[in-house]
Amino acid sequence: VQLVESGGGLVQPGGSLRLACVASGFTFSRYVLSWYRQAPGKERELVASINNAGGSTNYVDSGKGRFTISRDNAKNTVYLQMNSLKPEDTAVYYCNARWGMDYWGKGTLVTVSS
Repeated sequence: VQLVESGGGLVQPGGSLRLACVASGFTFSRYVLSWYRQAPGKERELVASINNAGGSTNYVDSGKGRFTISRDNAKNTVYLQMNSLKPEDTAVYYCNARWGMDYWGKGTLVTVSS
């Protein structure tokens, strides 16, 4: 089982990033997919989640209207489009797959700074 995140990097405040997480080794389409983040000195928090069919999504309050989670079950990939980024969005972003079992990626660092 593997979850591999990509797309992180350094971006200026107000900028955008699109994270991707490619999965392998399990039946991707059955799983609820989520993005979590962990900022330095803080606990990991749920950023966004999407159900197995892609018809239901949830977001952390601070991400509503700025973040969009989506999935492509044919490509075993989940995305997180992040717009209007703020310095407080700086964190390591992790991909999670959950359906009985709970799988995690190793994370991708997002730094929002001028």
